[in-house]
Amino acid sequence: MQIWVDADACPGVIKEILFRAARRTGIITTLIANQTLRVPPSPYIRCLQVPAGFDVADTRIVHELQAGDLVITADIPLAAQVVDRGAHALNPRGDLYSRENISERLDMRNFMEELRGSGVDLSGPAAFSQRDRQAFAAQLDRFLARREP
Repeated sequence: MQIWVDADACPGVIKEILFRAARRTGIITTLIANQTLRVPPSPYIRCLQVPAGFDVADTRIVHELQAGDLVITADIPLAAQVVDRGAHALNPRGDLYSRENISERLDMRNFMEELRGSGVDLSGPAAFSQRDRQAFAAQLDRFLARREP
C-alpha cells in the first residue's frame, strides 16, 4: 500500500501528519502537485511535480495508484475515481470515502455546483480547524491500524 496526496490544496498541518505517519509506518507517501513543495528528507516521502493544468495532478494520481492504496484529497470527483479503482480516499477533514457514500457525496457536490452556476450565492466550506486536524489524524490512524499485520 502507498499513500498518494493531492497536495496543491492540502493543508500544511495535514501534510505534517502524513510525514510523521510515513516515517512511523514506512509507507511510501507521494505528494503530487503542480507547484514545488518542500518535503522533509525521508526514504518514505516523495514529491512529484506535474505541469499546471486542469486535473493534471488528479490524472497522475489515478494513473499511479493501485487497488488498496490511500489517496488524500478533498476533490470528490477524484475520490470517486479512486474508489472505483478499488483504492481508498480520505479527505483532510477526516471523512473516508467509500463505495457506500461516494455517489451521495458526488451528487451533492454536483447539485451545489449547479446552484453556484445559476447564481445562487453559497458560502464555502468552514475554515480548517483544530477539530478537523484531529478528525483526520484519528481516521488516518484507524485506517493504518487496520492494514498493519
